[in-house]
Amino acid sequence: MNEIARILALFLDVLAFSIFFRALASWFPIDREGPVLRALDAITEPVLEPLRRVVPTIGMIDITPMVAMILLQVISRALSSGAVG
Repeated sequence: MNEIARILALFLDVLAFSIFFRALASWFPIDREGPVLRALDAITEPVLEPLRRVVPTIGMIDITPMVAMILLQVISRALSSGAVG
């Protein structure tokens, strides 16, 4: 069970970094149709879309990626600490 928890925690960390890079890429005027950004969108949208229904925007700022990254980190840390003990 420890190995499964560690693998899941690693997956959640990778997902959180993917969300971070997607949010970072949104600040720059780059082509959204490139293969890398399309892949990031495909990977992260299943996490971000349900949260967008719950998390309000602040003015014109979408804080959903930040909320998602925090939630993923909390879950990942809980899995990691449970796997150690």
